[in-house]
Amino acid sequence: MKDHPPSPSVNLRPSLRTLEPSPVLAASETTDILRAQGTPVAKLALSQSPFPVPDSLVQALRQAAPIKSYAPVQGLLPLREKIAAYLKRRFQVERSPEDVLIGPGSKELCFLLSLAHEGPLIVPTPCWSSIIPQARILHKPLFLIHTTREDQFMLRPDTLSNTLCSTDLRGAILYLNSPSNPCGLTYSKEELEAFAELARAHDLLILSDESYAELHHKGQHLSIAPFCPERTLVLTGLSKWVGAGGWRLGYLSIPPDLHPLRRAMVALASQTFTATSTPIQWAAISAFEESAEIENYLMNVRRVLSALGRLVARRIQAHGATCPQPHGGLHVFIDWSAFPRPLPFSTGQALCSHLLHKARIALSPGIAFGRPTQELSARLSYVDFDGTRALSAVQVIPREQPIDETFLRRHCGPTLEALDRLLDWMRELQGE
Repeated sequence: MKDHPPSPSVNLRPSLRTLEPSPVLAASETTDILRAQGTPVAKLALSQSPFPVPDSLVQALRQAAPIKSYAPVQGLLPLREKIAAYLKRRFQVERSPEDVLIGPGSKELCFLLSLAHEGPLIVPTPCWSSIIPQARILHKPLFLIHTTREDQFMLRPDTLSNTLCSTDLRGAILYLNSPSNPCGLTYSKEELEAFAELARAHDLLILSDESYAELHHKGQHLSIAPFCPERTLVLTGLSKWVGAGGWRLGYLSIPPDLHPLRRAMVALASQTFTATSTPIQWAAISAFEESAEIENYLMNVRRVLSALGRLVARRIQAHGATCPQPHGGLHVFIDWSAFPRPLPFSTGQALCSHLLHKARIALSPGIAFGRPTQELSARLSYVDFDGTRALSAVQVIPREQPIDETFLRRHCGPTLEALDRLLDWMRELQGE
C-alpha cells in the first residue's frame, strides 16, 4: 500500500481562522434546504425585497445584454450623472458625477472604504450584519455602541456625545443607517443635525447607509448629507428599493473634500473587482431617472410594506416582546429580554434555532447584528410572500384607502401565517 503524501500546509490569516459565514445568509440557505426536503419553513431571515424588478429596468437589461466591454473603473459616466442628479432631486444631496463610485454591491464598497481609511470605525448596534465582520477581517479599530430598548435600539445624540467626550475617536468613521437595518427606524431632522455638529466637533467622517431610503414607508426619507455635506459619504444600491439584489450594483457618493479617499478607493477597485457589470450599469440608469413608472411602483411597494410592518410590530408588542414599529424597510427587531416570563434559552442563536424547528420560522439572531450573545433578540424580515401578486393587487386600490388585514391575509399570507405561529408560541410560553 502506498503511503499517502503529506497534506499541504494552509496558512490562513489570523483574522480568518474563526470567521464564520454570515448568520443571515446561513439561516436563509438552511431554510432553502429544508424547503427542498419538503419541510414548510417561513423564510423571514433574509431581508430581500419580494417585489419584482420594474419592467423598464428589465427591458433595459435585455437591450444591454450584448455589451461585453469593460466599463470604466469608477462606473459609466451616464449612470454616475443620473445618480448625482437623483441625489440632488430626491434627498438634497449635492454631488457631481466625479463624486460617485459604482461597485458590485454596496457591501463591496463598504469593505473597500474600511480598507482605504485607516481610522477607527464607530458602529451603533444593532447594525447591518456585515459591517463588524468586515472591520475585524481588516483588523480595523472598532468601537461599538450598544443601544438600549429604552432608545428603541437607535443611537441618540446624547449617547454619542458622551462616548466622544470620554474616548478620543478623532478621525473615525461613524456608521449611521436610516431606515435602520434591522430595526426599520429612522432618525429625526433634529437628531441628524446633532450628529452633524458632533461630527464637526470631533473630526469624524460619516458613512450614511441609506439602502432603504426609498422604502421609507411615507416616502419622507431624510439624509444626513445636507446637514454635513463635507463629511458624509452616502452608501446605497439597487438591492432593496427596486428588488434587484441579485444584480449586485451599489454606489458610494463621496464629498469632493475627500478627494484623496475617493482616489484611493478607485485605485483599490481597479486592483480588485476591475469594474461593475456593464449591462447591469446601463440597465440601472432608468432606476434613477424621473419616471412615473418608478414613482408608482415605489408608492405601492410602500403601501404594502407599511401596512404589513405596522401589523407585525403591533401584534408582537401585544404579546409581550419589545418590537419598535418600523418607519421603513422590510423588517422589525424583536427583543424577548423583558418578556413577562423568562425564556428557556441562554442565547439569541438558541432561541432562533428553537423557532426554526418548533414553529418552522427562520429568523436572524441579534448576534448577527452586533448584539450581545446572551440577548434574546432577532430580526424578522416580513418578506415571505409573492410580491408580484401583492403589487398587482394593491394597484387597483385607491391611494387614499388603507390597506387592511384582509388584503394582507390574501396577498401576504405566508408572512402572516408565520406571525400567527410565532404568536401561538409566545402565548404557549406564557401559559395561555
